[in-house]
Amino acid sequence: MAKKPGKLSAAEKAKAEADAKQVIARNKKARHDYNILDTYEAGLALTGTEVKALRMGRASLIDGWVEIDRDDEAWIHGINIPVYAMGTWTNHAPTRKRKLLLHRDEIRRLGDKVQAKGHTIVPLELYFLRGRAKVLIGLAQGKQEWDKRETLRRREADREAERAMSAARKRARG
Repeated sequence: MAKKPGKLSAAEKAKAEADAKQVIARNKKARHDYNILDTYEAGLALTGTEVKALRMGRASLIDGWVEIDRDDEAWIHGINIPVYAMGTWTNHAPTRKRKLLLHRDEIRRLGDKVQAKGHTIVPLELYFLRGRAKVLIGLAQGKQEWDKRETLRRREADREAERAMSAARKRARG
């Protein structure tokens, strides 16, 4: 008996859900405060209680930044993964620096770009992908205050235009 196209078995559905990207935290403030020039996906070196706390969906990226040291290693600072409630004396420090797992050439490329004035690396999103904790980091350039206001004005104008077009489509149909 042939299987119908588009129909998944229960096991296939479970595997697809496990492989899907499960977002834990987003840094909306980073997209407001910076122009994101380029993005990279990096793994995180975590302890057991950190992973358990992330699986509970608890983390904050708001004060995070990435630093590249002299040994060509990337470290993420300032992200908050709260203490795991069921942990014992082996619990982790909530705001410790964590190593980013990137290829050496990616680290060097980022390090060269960060040397330019006004550039930094910020975390944009923290998620699980195929059971592994990943962080999306972005090479960013700071926005001026007038840039932020211009972005808000443009977004509001786009919303109003979309509302007007939607109302015109509704009138045309009915």
